[in-house]
Amino acid sequence: MFCCVGNDDDLRSVVLGDDGAFAGMAKGSVFVDHTTASADVARELSKAAEALGLHFIDAPVSGGQAGAQNGALTVMCGGDAAAFERIKPVAAAFARAVTLLGGSGAGQLAKMVNQIAIAGLVQGLSEAIAFGQRAGLDMEAVLGVIGKGAAQSWQMDNRGKTMIEGKFDYGFAVDWMRKDLGLVLDEAKRNGARVPVTALVDQFYADVQQAGGQRWDTSSLITCLK
Repeated sequence: MFCCVGNDDDLRSVVLGDDGAFAGMAKGSVFVDHTTASADVARELSKAAEALGLHFIDAPVSGGQAGAQNGALTVMCGGDAAAFERIKPVAAAFARAVTLLGGSGAGQLAKMVNQIAIAGLVQGLSEAIAFGQRAGLDMEAVLGVIGKGAAQSWQMDNRGKTMIEGKFDYGFAVDWMRKDLGLVLDEAKRNGARVPVTALVDQFYADVQQAGGQRWDTSSLITCLK
């Protein structure tokens, strides 16, 4: 069974209890969760599944709306290796990469790493575009040049032009990014990791929300620099 909901509480509500998914699954079945949630809830539900003779794989995804539509998602998994091998061919139908990264919770932790990297990239790209525009440069031409060098990134290739045009309706919403960065910051408090840039970008996204951009995509970070 595959699932993707909003957050930890949503996940518990559809999985646990007499009417939850676990209650209706045959022993030996595998539950795959694509929700971006906490590593703690992944471990909690893995233990609950084990007690019922089931398997739980935390499997958050990256690639956004376009990745889902084109069958090109990246799936980061945590859980039992044998259970993972059983679900891998199914996930491969809608993903270009499906990888087991460790035990229960490892998929969620890897997704946090992913979101840290994206937050920094989008902020850097936003500052670069805003700086170039202030300097009077043709930024489409500039991105066309620097995108062939060390500055190249998925964000530049896929969002650079739309950021220049001020269009922010291309997928993953700011509200969801703030939820994800909240998970990052909570985990960082627990494990002692220093993520100062991520914390700053999270506050910039809060500014976007306050400006009415809750459903804009994450490249709307550039609006904080206008």
